[in-house]
Amino acid sequence: MIIIGNEYEFNNIELSAIKKRYNLINIPYNKSSQEVIKIVNKFLSQNRSKIIVLNVKNVEQELMEYLIELTKRGYKLIEIENFLENYLNKLYISPNHITCIKSYNKWQYFQKRIVDLIIGLPLAIVTTPIMLFSVYKIKKESPCAPPIFKQIRVGKDGKTFVCYKFRSMHVNCDYVNKYTQTNDPRIFKYGRFMRKTRIDELPQLLNVLKGEMHLIGPRAEWIDLVENYEKELPNYHFRHKVAPGITGWAQVNYPYGQNMEDTRQKLMYDLYYIKHWNLWLEIKTVFKTVSVILSRKGL
Repeated sequence: MIIIGNEYEFNNIELSAIKKRYNLINIPYNKSSQEVIKIVNKFLSQNRSKIIVLNVKNVEQELMEYLIELTKRGYKLIEIENFLENYLNKLYISPNHITCIKSYNKWQYFQKRIVDLIIGLPLAIVTTPIMLFSVYKIKKESPCAPPIFKQIRVGKDGKTFVCYKFRSMHVNCDYVNKYTQTNDPRIFKYGRFMRKTRIDELPQLLNVLKGEMHLIGPRAEWIDLVENYEKELPNYHFRHKVAPGITGWAQVNYPYGQNMEDTRQKLMYDLYYIKHWNLWLEIKTVFKTVSVILSRKGL
């Protein structure tokens, strides 16, 4: 695979996924068209790759004519927006792609609620012993506050609701960073185990049964964080076209967010999920969630 230009900066997760499938060469577009053509010809003569990704806004006519000629010979020319969407399952944040984000239609919503109830209700029953044990452990390790943590979060259409979680942190900490960090000093021992296995999310099953959340969807965020995100990321509000979820496409494809760049990356996955929602994507997210839980990749 050849990637021409650096308009979109690939992160390590993306590069690793690409290199698993393709021999990759990235050509910065700070050279003349003739130099780029020479490098492309050399790479194509040594590799079987037929994919060329155009990761640049404006291309000189000479180079563009050369690339079009390659497509006539069977090579595939892909713009960066389509590459991210079709190969990396995330939505490039641009006006042309964002305008297509809509809430679920009635049939899609019906299917999601069926999934919520068919999985959510039995899951609540089966995990009751785990939840009772968690209440006991939280009271033992951090008795200074109730085991259930209630917080106002932003839901569908920007409306707020009370979200339930098991408390995994000590209260009244001087550590005030709103992002959870690796080895965060606020988290007590069993709290760390709950976060890695996602047990702390189990009380949100009540939110799901009440219809405030889905099992799968964009993460429900604090109202104060959302206000900040919407200032920094103008398209952030599109994720509120649908109700949030306990798990989601962003959560299973990208690590826990620790800064604004992480938030932007996860937004791209959330928007892809909303745009391309179907029952297969729902099931795929469920299986990937199970994989994350078993591998304890939570933070």
